[in-house]
Amino acid sequence: MSNNDILKKLRVALKLTTEDIQKILLLADFRISSSELNALFRNDDHPKFKACGDQILRNFLNGLIIEKRGSKEDRMKENNLKQDTHINRA
Repeated sequence: MSNNDILKKLRVALKLTTEDIQKILLLADFRISSSELNALFRNDDHPKFKACGDQILRNFLNGLIIEKRGSKEDRMKENNLKQDTHINRA
């Protein structure tokens, strides 16, 4: 299964639009144009098809993690707040 196939399946499963995917990639500090992104979703025999490289898929997955769980810093702050609250109750 290619990176393009994985990205296509995630787009369908999560019901993501092109704009959603661009926002997710921005969370990982990765910019991509709409036309470049659309080229990733074309059939591999299409003249404007572009193979999805490891970097694009990696940044998409990292951005998706940030969108769903928050950044590491946010989770660390939340954990510290929970620990402080727990200590204050004791």
